[in-house]
Amino acid sequence: MRRVICTLGDLLLDVIVRLDGPIARDTDTYGRTRVGAGGQAANVAAWVAALGGRARFLGKRARDPAGRILAEELRAHGVELAGPEVETGTGTVVSVATPDGARTMLSDRGVSTDFGPEVLDPAWLAGCDWLHVPGYSLVRSPLRETALAAAARVPRVSVDLSSTAAIEEAGLGPFRETLAALRPRLVLANEAEAALVGGLDVETLVVKRGARGCVVTDGRGTRELPAAAADVVDSTGAGDAFAAGFLLGGPELALDAAARCVAKMGAGP
Repeated sequence: MRRVICTLGDLLLDVIVRLDGPIARDTDTYGRTRVGAGGQAANVAAWVAALGGRARFLGKRARDPAGRILAEELRAHGVELAGPEVETGTGTVVSVATPDGARTMLSDRGVSTDFGPEVLDPAWLAGCDWLHVPGYSLVRSPLRETALAAAARVPRVSVDLSSTAAIEEAGLGPFRETLAALRPRLVLANEAEAALVGGLDVETLVVKRGARGCVVTDGRGTRELPAAAADVVDSTGAGDAFAAGFLLGGPELALDAAARCVAKMGAGP
């Protein structure tokens, strides 16, 4: 039987913009664009399904035209969808990548953060082996409280710290308190996030280092693993692919999934 991995958080309209050159103020700047399903929780679920796992996305979403398209895209990837629905309010994230490798995300999370624990149906978590919670789901209420309630109903929790800006928005102290209350077995972070949050008492800590691979600290000690070879086109979503791979098969599958992700435009598989 395939492992069931549930993700809790955002399903957003993801607009990827890869610029050919620096932004030219007050005139045209050219590049390539891609539009599709996004949001860290949705991306991880899509990659879990693409890598052979059983994925379930849990989040509040809208039935507006954009929301219906995004839901169908996730289902086409093989992802089960659960959670409350409303008529309007699909959010959008615009990711702008410049030729020097820098990336900026402009986010409107829409109705995602309005998912309160009072509407959490335990059936949505039935059979869940892992609950993966992006840090974005821990910085705003009532979604934060829903994440805590969901975590109490599953055997294992993983957290991706997601964003230094999101952590600072919530406050480092409160964020660490929420993280401790979740009691995750696995925490994933990039180097900046790991440095900001500091030492964590978790079973497994994974620090993602981009082209330099990752560092895994667990019961076997600390080990460095190199990145898999890839022709980099777009780094958007690489961390989400990495998380899905790690949950399903450990660091080797994680690094392979990240390499697959960066070799194409967009965050999904």
